[in-house]
Amino acid sequence: MSDTTQSAATREQLETMVAEADTGGRKTTGFNKKFIFGVALAWALFQLWYASPLPYAFNFGIINDGKARIIHLAFAFMLVFATFPAFKASSRNTIPIGDWILALLSVGATLYLMAFYDAIALRPGLPTTIDIVVSIVGVLCLLEAARRAVGPALAAIAVIMLIYIFTGPWLPGLLAHKGASLSRAASQMWLTSEGIFGVALGVSTSVVFLFVLFGSLLERAGAGNYFIQLAFAMLGTYRGGPAKAGVVASGLTGMISGSSIANTVTTGTFTIPLMKRVGYSAVKAGAIESAAGVNGQIMPPVMGAAAFLIAEYVGITYAEVVKHAFLPAILTYGALFYIVDIEAAKAHMRGLPRASTAPVHHVLLRALMTVCGIVVLSGLIYYGIGWTKTAFGNAATWVLGIALIAAYVGLIRYKAKHPDLPADDLTKAIVKVPDFYTTANTGLHYLLPVIVLIWCLMVEELSPGLSAFWGTALLIFVMLTQRPLLAFFRNEHNYVARLRDGADDLIAAFQGASRNMTSVGIATAAAGIIVGTVSLTGIGLVMTEIVEAVSGGNLFVMLVMTAVICLILGMGMPTTASYVVVATLMAPVLVELASQNDLAVPLVAVHMFVFYFGLMADVTPPVGLAAYAAAAISGADPVKTGVQAFRYEIRTALLPFIFIFNTQLLLIDIGSWSELVLVVLSATIAMGCFVAATQGWMLTKSRWYETVALFLICFTLFRPGFWLDQIIDPYVTRPAADLVRVANDAPPGTTIRFRVKSQTRAGDEVDKVIRLTLREGATGPERLRAAGLDVMTVGDRTQIGNVRFGSQATKYGLGNGDQILSVLLPAERPSRFWLYIPALVVLAGIVLLQRRRQDALEPATAR
Repeated sequence: MSDTTQSAATREQLETMVAEADTGGRKTTGFNKKFIFGVALAWALFQLWYASPLPYAFNFGIINDGKARIIHLAFAFMLVFATFPAFKASSRNTIPIGDWILALLSVGATLYLMAFYDAIALRPGLPTTIDIVVSIVGVLCLLEAARRAVGPALAAIAVIMLIYIFTGPWLPGLLAHKGASLSRAASQMWLTSEGIFGVALGVSTSVVFLFVLFGSLLERAGAGNYFIQLAFAMLGTYRGGPAKAGVVASGLTGMISGSSIANTVTTGTFTIPLMKRVGYSAVKAGAIESAAGVNGQIMPPVMGAAAFLIAEYVGITYAEVVKHAFLPAILTYGALFYIVDIEAAKAHMRGLPRASTAPVHHVLLRALMTVCGIVVLSGLIYYGIGWTKTAFGNAATWVLGIALIAAYVGLIRYKAKHPDLPADDLTKAIVKVPDFYTTANTGLHYLLPVIVLIWCLMVEELSPGLSAFWGTALLIFVMLTQRPLLAFFRNEHNYVARLRDGADDLIAAFQGASRNMTSVGIATAAAGIIVGTVSLTGIGLVMTEIVEAVSGGNLFVMLVMTAVICLILGMGMPTTASYVVVATLMAPVLVELASQNDLAVPLVAVHMFVFYFGLMADVTPPVGLAAYAAAAISGADPVKTGVQAFRYEIRTALLPFIFIFNTQLLLIDIGSWSELVLVVLSATIAMGCFVAATQGWMLTKSRWYETVALFLICFTLFRPGFWLDQIIDPYVTRPAADLVRVANDAPPGTTIRFRVKSQTRAGDEVDKVIRLTLREGATGPERLRAAGLDVMTVGDRTQIGNVRFGSQATKYGLGNGDQILSVLLPAERPSRFWLYIPALVVLAGIVLLQRRRQDALEPATAR
């Protein structure tokens, strides 16, 4: 078989794998193909209309959130039965009559809620017979849809939950509960927003679709290939360069991708063959790419759509989620970059030669000028926007829009002077690295929609859905105009044909986004069954009791158990569904048990913990779908690839444990810029030490005592307070009556800790430590009220008078009448950062020892 034929076969195999996992494996023709295309296009246009401000501007077509969720699920139902075959042996070319029937039943059961929306709202908890029948049909169709689109794991868990609802009275011990009638379960799951049409489906409807559409448009416009080529041009000349380029490219594409499998395939088709060419084994090449692809899910701003769900569940803004997620994401990609370099050093690899013959200092000078120009331009834009708002008032938006279009046209004109990037092609052997400066110039205009998106989210603080709409609107304009403008500036004169090509790409991107969203919409709806079961039966209490009993009350053992449960639950499920399941079942368990162990953990840290371990299932054997995708490209055994990728991912597994005990890793409770710098630098060095210890190599092969020392250095730098806590208690106790005064004196945005006596759902009394973040309010009572609780004094007893539903206090399990026992204030003691000094001294000693051995035993190798 020729290389061309083999590469084409590999690409077809990869496309089939991605389709089976993300978009459905059917490739229909004729009417069926047109039908699927029409439904997908209509779904994308509906979501654009729903997210835009146009309905309110024209006072037409305004759709409330409840109805939008119904329409969203109806589209997902239609596409899942049209595009996902029932079994592996089912036809991929036609839609069987049985699937048409299922599609009509599921869409009918969904649209029934639209038709009788007001009537159902007027009889809450009192469903009619037809309501119950429709609910049963809808839930059964959803279970089948989940089995097809998401895999058997989520459908099986949902079925177990439904069985648990009805068999509660006959179950033994802790598992027993009073059960629920068919009428009650139907209302919970299908007729209200407490189950299937709950928060998860709401986030999918209002936010996730627009971000998936944004990523699809950006990829179709050419940004995906641009990011890959740019990373390769930047790093290809270094040892292990293709692997390093794969890590960086996966980080860039992961920011806009909603699927770890698609991320792995997108960059892997280009980087894995290059990795093998420079000396990586097939297993290691596939493992590096799958690890990098999975980690794309923790890179802001999209984070596999989980960022928006975390914001909803924790009750914080999306911007805060991005802030908390940023440093861990950078650390895990930096660590993988270091792993790649170590593997290259072990094999004495060399980088590829650069195609450019320009002197190095000229290249560096041009790169420096480019960076300086971007910095200056960014500063002008940032401060200029504030000036325009002052000068032009309401007209500032139009002025900024014109300036943005002018910048876009200027960048397109600049791009026209450079040749287009080559498409990544497995059949062409790349033996030289393209010039970075030339490569960068070909796609600067792709950054404008990303800038608009981030600006709207972070600076204007618009809602995520509206921010994604404005970024998407600019991308639509870019896709329709970039080719005609390039033709104009290059004097090619084929404007109509170029406009038609852009329109075709736009429509294809719309369809691709809808196809990608099918499994996400179904997954979030099916996860609603689990959410509804937890609130209906109190199974969360059962999970808490089981984990506490098995762990013997040891918090670290609890964390390990939770991590393993998250890995198991996440196997075979997409990131979004995995997060919803583990956050619903395990996050409350961690919050409760940590507080009972005197560890007040921020809610976002707990949710990030379960999110990290849920997504790691994508590389964990034997299911690891990303590892299978990478192995298909590399030609290696998928299980061996998954095992190697999991070894690389140990560094990612370390981070959740660290930020449970050291929340500064999530940029929480950092008091100054100097403290921020110390945290970032120490975390970076600590992660490097951990990688060196696990790989048994820093500058050269490590000796056993150096490995032990590296682990201790890593622990000390990540958690310096541990050693200090053994000598001096971190907190001093103050009377409970001081709580209001402490809240009054604390600066906004800081946290307070206090000990309460509360009751579990089983009626057992427990003492636990609570951590609340104080935000709004001028006085202590107002700040506490904003956090969700009112404090009252009865005699010499201080207790909670009222807890606001959905507040921080509620999420920590506080209730009316809980007694406040004491307030915990930080103790006066030496800074824990002093412990960095001995750790860094030992690290310097290890570096000197390894440098001497490297010089004595190993020949110098070119980097």
